[in-house]
Amino acid sequence: MKTKRAHEAPTRPVTLTGHQALWLDLMQFYIREAWLLDERRLKEWLELFSEDVLYFMPRRKNVPRRESHRELTSLGDLAILEEDKRYLETRVARLDTGMAWAEDPPSRTRHLIGNLEAAPVANGEVEAKTAFLVYRSHLETDHQLLSGCREDVLLKVNGKWKVRRRTIVLDANVLLDKNLSVFL
Repeated sequence: MKTKRAHEAPTRPVTLTGHQALWLDLMQFYIREAWLLDERRLKEWLELFSEDVLYFMPRRKNVPRRESHRELTSLGDLAILEEDKRYLETRVARLDTGMAWAEDPPSRTRHLIGNLEAAPVANGEVEAKTAFLVYRSHLETDHQLLSGCREDVLLKVNGKWKVRRRTIVLDANVLLDKNLSVFL
């Protein structure tokens, strides 16, 4: 049994601000999401998204500094990904068929998520931005490291966070890998 020493200060309960509590809650959400992806529990991962989700990855272009507003393609323009819930479900189902030859055997991934910033906005939604590093290893010699940020709009549904919109911005503007078959 641990005894209290005379020089130790008494412990007090920690009181969090609303912003700190939100940050901790969302960090837990994002860590769980990373483990679901790394453990290939993709059907459970899909449950983290609302029915009206937009999963969007614009193309990045090299533009002069004065034209930085054109660096990322906009919604409806040519993008790397522009998917809804039905399309995400189709991609996950296809991976389960064994017919996705680029993912048989499946890739091993490690999603590292950090640098979370979050702020409440209208209608109970929260805007969150995270940085990511994703390491992907496939077969003996195929591997890649992807980095970037994700800008999410989240909403609590029945007490659980759901992603309503995700915009994934890769740091690289050219993907040298054979495919982009993993989720970010």
